[in-house]
Amino acid sequence: MNYYTKETKLGRITITEEFGFITSLFLKQKVFRGKFDKNFLSESIEKAFTQLEEYFDGKRKEFDIPLNPKGTSFQQKVWSCLYKIPYGETRTYKEIATQIGNENSSRAVGSANNKNPIPIFIPCHRVVGSNGDLVGYAYGIDLKQKLLELEKLNQTS
Repeated sequence: MNYYTKETKLGRITITEEFGFITSLFLKQKVFRGKFDKNFLSESIEKAFTQLEEYFDGKRKEFDIPLNPKGTSFQQKVWSCLYKIPYGETRTYKEIATQIGNENSSRAVGSANNKNPIPIFIPCHRVVGSNGDLVGYAYGIDLKQKLLELEKLNQTS
């Protein structure tokens, strides 16, 4: 597994990949830890950073890089739903719970959301509380708000 760290408009970000699939993204607010083979800017990591920069510039609304997040089958179901939330839109934890077939699992959805290893590419920042409040973002509410504002600003462009 390879990793590469780069300064971006959002600060320092580390992306990891294995066999050409992006496996994690560490934002500056998280401590980068892990056993990885080497610090290497592979083709897939370079493509991920390029698309991330385009997203930050408001030029990209969808990502087309291969992802392989590691998690339980429940987490995988949740992350699959998150991935499908359109740019500039939000869903509630309850809506995601209902979508995966268990409307009473909002807290478990929140936990899976918190453990999302590939934020932004799997847009966990697009999940909000039942009343629309910005709650429960692993990287801080300020960053969640910043990402949602970026999308709202560039939604029509």
